[in-house]
Amino acid sequence: MSTSSSAPADRRAFVPTALDLGDVVLRPWSRADADSESLLDALVAAGADPAIALWNPIATADRDAARAWVEARDGGWERGAAAAFAALDAADGTLLGFVGLRWVDREDGLAMIGYWLLPAARGRGLATRATAAVTSWGFATADARRIEIAHAVGNEASCRVADRCGYLPEGTLRDSHRFGDGEYHDEHLHARLSKDPGVELS
Repeated sequence: MSTSSSAPADRRAFVPTALDLGDVVLRPWSRADADSESLLDALVAAGADPAIALWNPIATADRDAARAWVEARDGGWERGAAAAFAALDAADGTLLGFVGLRWVDREDGLAMIGYWLLPAARGRGLATRATAAVTSWGFATADARRIEIAHAVGNEASCRVADRCGYLPEGTLRDSHRFGDGEYHDEHLHARLSKDPGVELS
């Protein structure tokens, strides 16, 4: 179930939408979140988590930095260029993680997806469910043609998410990206096409 505003003039604009996964809600980050001390503190904790700091570093060292991060995510929605979702516990609104979809080549319909979870939310399939939901949404509502996942070869958890979500492995990108340790890492490239068959999650 989702809710969204009316369709934009640009068919490849990401329109703010909430995706209901039952126990978890994926909803857009907005400037209103910059006033929530609990969300800002959760972002500070996320930025300090070793796994996030290595594979998905975010500049949220303190509340001011977290506030700026939130405002930047809201700006991506405003431009229709990036869809940044907060994964929240449906019962109490606790921040569990993040899923982001952004255009690499908007005119060509090429996008990339990324995700991270706070430690307490790991190990229960949430990254897979959230990534699958945002992938389907991107194909259905923003006319994405191809969505990619690129992750460090050493990030085995991210590789499992890609596989479970039907992102086929396409090769290894050598010294492709500098990660949180300051070193360049090889990355595995996975991709799904809009015409690929859907994936049934168990």
